[in-house]
Amino acid sequence: MTLLVLFAIAAGAGTALSPCVLPVLPALLSAGASGGRRRPLGVVLGLATTFTITVAGFASVIDGVGLGNGTLRSLAVIALLVFGIALLAPKLADRIEAPLSRLARFGPRSLGDGFWSGIGVGAALGFVYAPCAGPVLAAVISVGAASGSSLAVALAYALGTAVVLLAFCLGGRRVLARVPPPALQRTLGVVMVLTALAIVTQVDLRFQTALAEHAPGFLVNPTGSLERSKPIEDRLAQLRGRTRFAGTAHASTGSKLKVLGQAPDFAGHGRWFNTAGGRPLTLAGLRGRVVLVDFWTYTCINCLRTLPHVRAWDARYRADGLTIVGVHTPEFTFEHDSGNVRAAIARSRLRYPVVQDNDYATWNAWGNQYWPAKYLVDAKGRVRYVHFGEGEYDKAEAAIRSLLAEAGAAKLGAHASVGSEDAVEAQTPETYLGVERARGWTTAPRAGTHSYPARTPQLNQFALGGTWTIGKEPAEAVRGATIDVRFAARKVYLVLSSRGDRPRTLEVRVDGRLTRRVVVSRQRLYELVSLPRAGQHRLNLRFQPGLAGYAFTFG
Repeated sequence: MTLLVLFAIAAGAGTALSPCVLPVLPALLSAGASGGRRRPLGVVLGLATTFTITVAGFASVIDGVGLGNGTLRSLAVIALLVFGIALLAPKLADRIEAPLSRLARFGPRSLGDGFWSGIGVGAALGFVYAPCAGPVLAAVISVGAASGSSLAVALAYALGTAVVLLAFCLGGRRVLARVPPPALQRTLGVVMVLTALAIVTQVDLRFQTALAEHAPGFLVNPTGSLERSKPIEDRLAQLRGRTRFAGTAHASTGSKLKVLGQAPDFAGHGRWFNTAGGRPLTLAGLRGRVVLVDFWTYTCINCLRTLPHVRAWDARYRADGLTIVGVHTPEFTFEHDSGNVRAAIARSRLRYPVVQDNDYATWNAWGNQYWPAKYLVDAKGRVRYVHFGEGEYDKAEAAIRSLLAEAGAAKLGAHASVGSEDAVEAQTPETYLGVERARGWTTAPRAGTHSYPARTPQLNQFALGGTWTIGKEPAEAVRGATIDVRFAARKVYLVLSSRGDRPRTLEVRVDGRLTRRVVVSRQRLYELVSLPRAGQHRLNLRFQPGLAGYAFTFG
């Protein structure tokens, strides 16, 4: 447990460095930049406290006293509006701070002006702070929901996050100290009011969805490689317990998939979406069809990144006998709200049935412990393939096709033509240029400096040309360096950097036509292609020496 607690601290710190905190970061910096010198500490303590309460499962008390499932987000909006308006109206700020300052009698008297109001606004932010859900956080939440026994790990995770966020607050405060106080206070008040409005209109959630579908995995979850390490996986297994289908993920996708056990049915009395009249489905009623059960939740970045692939499978194979059922098992209290789930389904363009699993009934019936998790059930109601997390989309699709053929589906083409954007959107998966995670290359990248002969790639293949120096993560252009790609998507992104941050140029050609020259200096994600609609195209990139690439993503 000690190792897991230490890693939970590191995972929490990594989360605070990821793009997932961006929706609450402006309000966090605004709250910490005003008031006394101890106010940033109050803000971060408030956020860490309520965040820990939420993920450890204690927020269920709110349901027990009869408050609605959206209460936490509503309280957060009210608090942000009150403190934002207070910054715009100094006299109102004094009235709010006065009663809160009386709390100082219960603690140290030298905390300075604004500490207790900082606790209040930080507490509000903690209820809407929904970070990327990696295995550690998923374990904390799932165990907490079932038994409440994960408080130590939740505290460690919150501590790691709090340390980094406090550094952000202090750094932002130092930078903003040069701004005249009246102008600064008005600006910060406006930022907090706008943040509250963004939460009301769910802009924060739409922003997270956009990050999930377009940002590369190593930016979204910086600690992902550590979370997948053997020692951490073993400790997580101890914390969560064995799943009902433990050890069955990555099952063979050959023509004869193993029978992994009889599939449990959907349990509980959750609300159903995208079914006739909202009526519930049963596996018995779906007998004769192949069923993909997808456990997800709408603030989980890792879940959202899999949805384009799931949508495409639904579009390609529904007519051949595939039924996809999304099981929405919430991480946070506000995810219990049916309106929020309905909006998330529409935002992610899901057309297949989805059931709300607010009480974890289906989650527990399946013995699931992961977000996302996919279970493939054959026409006789038996589990035949399981995968946890992102990736391995080709294997999952091969398993789907195998079970459809086994069930007597007509001969399946290489890819069914369904005429929808989703059908093409997920065909080209992300890939990396470094040797550690490269896949889909006509000639596999090799560590060190080597020359690669130009090759013509097939669909969803990548081809290096010229001389490259390739390491675990980056591939740096040396001489005549090119990349050819046959992709199926609407947008193409590539993480790039330039040695010494010196501006260098990347030429982008689509279907043989020069479409743009991208000037690269600092390391970030660059959009290379943006087309009116999704389709299959040929992409040729010509790198100036000194340019380095890291990861392709498609949208």
